[in-house]
Amino acid sequence: MEIEEFLSKISDAIVNPLIRLMFAVATVVFAWGIIQFVISAESDEKREQGKQTMVWGIVGMFIMLAVYGIIGIILGTFDVPIPSNLRL
Repeated sequence: MEIEEFLSKISDAIVNPLIRLMFAVATVVFAWGIIQFVISAESDEKREQGKQTMVWGIVGMFIMLAVYGIIGIILGTFDVPIPSNLRL
């Protein structure tokens, strides 16, 4: 039971808040890309930069969702109950 409790506490106290913070950062990056794309409608170079920013925001969000899945797999492997705050 010690490893299960340890993994659960690490997940609750460190990993989940960090993932949520990084997901929020990726969402802000995506939103900033949309703003860049819309504001600079005349400049093709700035529109392309906005597109790239949006793509990296989406990539960041995908990575954070994948991390949630990996954590779920790890907790399932050790028969640790998946906390309700980890479920999407």
